[in-house]
Amino acid sequence: MPETILVVEDEEKIARLLQIELECEGYRVLKAGNGLQALELFQGGGVDLLLLDVMLPGISGIELLRRVRQHDSRVAVLLLTAKDSVEDKVSGLDLGANDYITKPFQIEELLARIRSALRLTTASAAQRAEPGAQGLLMADNLSLNESTREVVRGGTNIELTPREFDLLVYLLRNQRQVLSRDQIMAAVWGYDYVGETNVVDVYIRYVRKKINQGEQPELIHTVRGIGYVLKDAP
Repeated sequence: MPETILVVEDEEKIARLLQIELECEGYRVLKAGNGLQALELFQGGGVDLLLLDVMLPGISGIELLRRVRQHDSRVAVLLLTAKDSVEDKVSGLDLGANDYITKPFQIEELLARIRSALRLTTASAAQRAEPGAQGLLMADNLSLNESTREVVRGGTNIELTPREFDLLVYLLRNQRQVLSRDQIMAAVWGYDYVGETNVVDVYIRYVRKKINQGEQPELIHTVRGIGYVLKDAP
């Protein structure tokens, strides 16, 4: 059964072009021209990925993302943003978007990012379904439950976006191993990810800030010239 992509774009010519390209790649495509229509289609079920324009009439793309994440923390969401909309990019990532692509874009890059996002969500679903795969990962007073997706440190619950969660899982599974940026990017974003090269540093900073919150010791350490390591002591 083909994977279903919901294209949320108010410019009909762009939406139609995206539909043609995606259907040629074998995807099933749904289209919505505004946030309310998109929300209705999404709630009908069966959507594997939202291709979501930030600038929408009525409900904005960011608000639609917030509502989607209230009901589903796992569906892939790829934002379409304007070139200079840094605030929208940050807000979208904070609310749980898997990735973003800046307009105008090359269709090959968009397709690569879609494949990457779908592969990661599929792998995550398969892992949850695998008997014995759900486990508790721990480092010092930090615990992560892969089954419930709960992260707790020092008795305080920590809210992570889907990408931040996947990153922390990878670091915890490879405790005390120095991981290069390329290793982290391949494991968390996928081998064909074509986004900005500093994305690993950005997300490490996000996760580090959230899991610290005044707690000691520092868990994620920078290894200059190489990458990062998670361990409970310097």
